[in-house]
Amino acid sequence: MARILLIEDSPTDRAVFSQWLEKAGHEVVVTDNAEEGLEIIRSQAPDLVLMDVVLPGMSGFQATRAMSRDQSTKHIPVVIVSTKAMETDRAWGLRQGAADYIVKPPREEDLIARINELVG
Repeated sequence: MARILLIEDSPTDRAVFSQWLEKAGHEVVVTDNAEEGLEIIRSQAPDLVLMDVVLPGMSGFQATRAMSRDQSTKHIPVVIVSTKAMETDRAWGLRQGAADYIVKPPREEDLIARINELVG
């Protein structure tokens, strides 16, 4: 069981991903923006972050880069889950420090398996 921070502005995706994660035995903390997400990361040190890219204010790419450059958070894996499906988006997300980049909509079993690998 891991504590996972879900940074996602879509209410539907928040509900679906939270349900999947909780069903898999994980504790889920949720926010709809990257700025608050970074505050939660610094105060609660989750085991993994699921990050959308298109967010109000700071993008998921910017937040991932901020995490990867901060000594206190760079060890926390980030899995970007985004509708941005171009290979250049994936490459850019990984360059920012993400551990993986998954295109929406993910398959439940694939997403949970990847998370379990990263927090296992």
